[in-house]
Amino acid sequence: MAVLEASDANFKNILADNKVVVVKYYADWCGNCKLFAPKFKRVSNEEEFQTFAFIDVDAEKSPDARKAAKVDNLPYLAIFKEGVLLDGSASSKEEYLRSLLAQAQ
Repeated sequence: MAVLEASDANFKNILADNKVVVVKYYADWCGNCKLFAPKFKRVSNEEEFQTFAFIDVDAEKSPDARKAAKVDNLPYLAIFKEGVLLDGSASSKEEYLRSLLAQAQ
């Protein structure tokens, strides 16, 4: 599945419309965010996660979406299930992303 761009305007709708939402919070100036982006996209395309919604949120332009996951550093990964935040942390590690995905399965 493609990684979708989200903002404050559509964030709540995405959470409401999808059972599991995986969020990568980033900023344009963040080098680690740019380095992690291809890994996030690759994992989003794996067959076992096709029912999950993967989204990118520019943390500087979407303060409400940022507050929903209590973002404190970038990149920040979070997972929501049925609109509720399950877990999240500042990380650019694929292993952490996979641990989040395991929580929602």
